[in-house]
Amino acid sequence: MKTEKGWRLDSVGDMQILPGSRHRPPMKKPMWIIILVLFVCVFLICAYIYPPKSKSACYVFSSRGCKGFVDWLPPMPAREYTDEEIASRVVIKDILNSPAIVSRKSKVAFMFLSPGSLPFEKLWDKFFQGHEGKFSVYVHASKTKPIHVSRYFVNRDVRSDQVIWGKISMVDAERRLLGNALQDPDNQQFVLLSDSCVPLYHFDYIYNYLMNTNISFVDCFKDPGPHGNGRYSDRMLPEVEVKDFRKGAQWFAMKRQHAIIVMADSLYYSKFRSYCQPGLEGRNCIADEHYLPTFFQMVDPGGIANWSLTHVDWSERKWHPKSYRPQDVTHELLKNITSIDVSVHVTSDEKREVQSWPCLWNGIQKPCYLFARKFTPETLDNLLHLFSNYSAP
Repeated sequence: MKTEKGWRLDSVGDMQILPGSRHRPPMKKPMWIIILVLFVCVFLICAYIYPPKSKSACYVFSSRGCKGFVDWLPPMPAREYTDEEIASRVVIKDILNSPAIVSRKSKVAFMFLSPGSLPFEKLWDKFFQGHEGKFSVYVHASKTKPIHVSRYFVNRDVRSDQVIWGKISMVDAERRLLGNALQDPDNQQFVLLSDSCVPLYHFDYIYNYLMNTNISFVDCFKDPGPHGNGRYSDRMLPEVEVKDFRKGAQWFAMKRQHAIIVMADSLYYSKFRSYCQPGLEGRNCIADEHYLPTFFQMVDPGGIANWSLTHVDWSERKWHPKSYRPQDVTHELLKNITSIDVSVHVTSDEKREVQSWPCLWNGIQKPCYLFARKFTPETLDNLLHLFSNYSAP
């Protein structure tokens, strides 16, 4: 028994006595961290909802400037191209990457799109005089055979076909003119003009303006309104997506490489031929206003200036631009047109957003327009008188 008792005492003596629980004061919450996190969250939400308007403010967030939220997301996987798209893109890319062939006798091809005789042939004759070998002339008369009064226009008619305003036949006429002009390897620039177009400067200024730059002057802007994207048909998918659908005036000045890819294109042209027509599916799609701007937006957006070199006055907000009559044609009118150095477009939606950008020629802001329309035939005498007083800017 004693032994058993001793063993119990020894066991008790060996036991570790645990300290009793202590009373701990409640932990202090780091309130300043919570407040800071809330402040940052509110700041980011406000920055997303009300993005900064000035470019300088954008760099507070990133050295890359202003970006929408979607720009920070991983890029969407590219869709798989059709066989026709792959073939088209290969051909176009190869043409654009090929070095331009510089001709010793580089010429400007002046391509006139007209229903018949040209009312301003006498003015153009005066414009061309003394510059033989630097230009060529092509006339597409869609209704009646033209009667020429200038030697520069004699025997310069191309095979023509009927042209209906708003339909693909207008684009066909443009391509027909390009095809004929491209047969001359010396033609390096291609200018599309109407029968109501007149030059705003002497020949040398226009020639140097065109020859000494590496871009094409194709009018192109994004119009989300009914007269822009409202004309788009999803039957153009998958090759032509609405995000690439653009609008612009048909009057272009195009370098040779661009003229070649326009002639080489059949894929995108076929989409507009089939699905861009007045009255199709309740839309009034005008092919000549959308085909080339959309085409270049997809294949070479950085290679065009996004404005036309031909001035036209849409201030009356009608289906057709303002026509100039004899009483309108003054030195002041021409001076006002040639002083414009900012390109302006207005969207057709309710916002009537004004899109404007400076007319940059090789990085230098210059007058936007080399030509102007729409002049009535009765203005010829006034224009001939004023032409002798034209001067370079």
